[in-house]
Amino acid sequence: MRGLRWVIIGLIFFATLINYIDRLTISVLAPVITKELNLSNTEFGGIATWFLFAYTVSQALSGKLYDRVGIKKGFTVSIIVWSLAAMSHAFAVGIRSLSAFRFVLGLGEAGNWPGAAKTVAEWFPARQRALGMAIFNSGAAIGSIVAPPVIVGITAYFGHWQQTFIVTGALGFIWLIAWLLIYDRPETHKWITREELDLIRERDTPEPVAAPEATVAAEAQETVPEERAIGWFELLRYKQTWSIVLARFLVDPVWWLYITWLPLFLNQVHGFDLKQIGLFAWVPYVAADAGSLFGGWLSGFLINKGWSVNSARKAVIAFAALLMPAGIFAAFTPDSMTALALIGVVLFGFQVWINNVQTLPSDFYPSKAVGSVAGLGGMGAGIGSMIFIFTTGWVVDNFSYTPILVTAGLLAPIGTLVLFALAGDIKRVPLAEARA
Repeated sequence: MRGLRWVIIGLIFFATLINYIDRLTISVLAPVITKELNLSNTEFGGIATWFLFAYTVSQALSGKLYDRVGIKKGFTVSIIVWSLAAMSHAFAVGIRSLSAFRFVLGLGEAGNWPGAAKTVAEWFPARQRALGMAIFNSGAAIGSIVAPPVIVGITAYFGHWQQTFIVTGALGFIWLIAWLLIYDRPETHKWITREELDLIRERDTPEPVAAPEATVAAEAQETVPEERAIGWFELLRYKQTWSIVLARFLVDPVWWLYITWLPLFLNQVHGFDLKQIGLFAWVPYVAADAGSLFGGWLSGFLINKGWSVNSARKAVIAFAALLMPAGIFAAFTPDSMTALALIGVVLFGFQVWINNVQTLPSDFYPSKAVGSVAGLGGMGAGIGSMIFIFTTGWVVDNFSYTPILVTAGLLAPIGTLVLFALAGDIKRVPLAEARA
């Protein structure tokens, strides 16, 4: 099959889309759920924090899981756990049960990102990895676009929020059937052609005469050297690892702020009801989707124009960081549409930024370490987001959204400066030379 890698990344895209629909169901329905269960903003922030706590721990654990058992089994475990947890939300009766179900959801959903990063590293040559990351990351943005109207529509159809969790949670099991039927490693996949396998390895492409698939797979197994596994403690001795962990600690809270709080912000500050949330809350995520695709395309375009990976990645990351302070102005405008437009600029910038930052583990490290480094980066992102999201609930209850939006606007430039200062040149280096 020609272009098999695009089929594989398409599967990861749909997994990410479902991941975000399941994640956002509680955020979209937050005005209804908080009222029915009598939850304060601080309590809702606490519920979101339990999700992020599990998500943070699982980012690192899932990275190791994918490195040990492989991508196919790793994704199977992740999606079963998160789909069952999503459906369990229908049975929540208060803050404790809701927190418990969010915790389990976080354990499962976190595996999507280190797994996706490892898939891109395994299936794409270096010059196409940013685009591969962009395609799967756009699943988060498109999931965020479709979630508000779909979730509000399902809730309106059934008349209760509980049934909505059952419907959205079941989507993962439908995806799992396709995953088990289609996925395999490129070296052993029965559908891959020699031409595509050589492209993935960045070899000179041979004459376009397809070898039998079984022969391609067998030769691949004989010629690919076995890489040694690299442990967390060894990886944490390198400044490149810390540059990713600390940058995501500082910048990822910007995304989580809007993912978690946007519907409540629109409800509490601009007076939106559930129907209006369904009609308008998706708008900033159109910009996020455009940012995801643009960020991946721009990086690859610059590299193809002769820019080094180091120059291309840094230029795109810096450009994105300068867009995200637009959220500061959203705190002061009384017009809801202007606020949504400014938030759209923020999310566009974030997706450009994260798309290129998530490519860095495969720029720096061999395949066996990519899942672990991506997982550690996710752990840093989770810790920073957990602190910020819980703080948001308390600040809103006691003050307003303004201090939160102003702080969020400053995080991206600061995080990017930390990234550049620690990472040095973005290139594959011998591990002995990558040490801080």
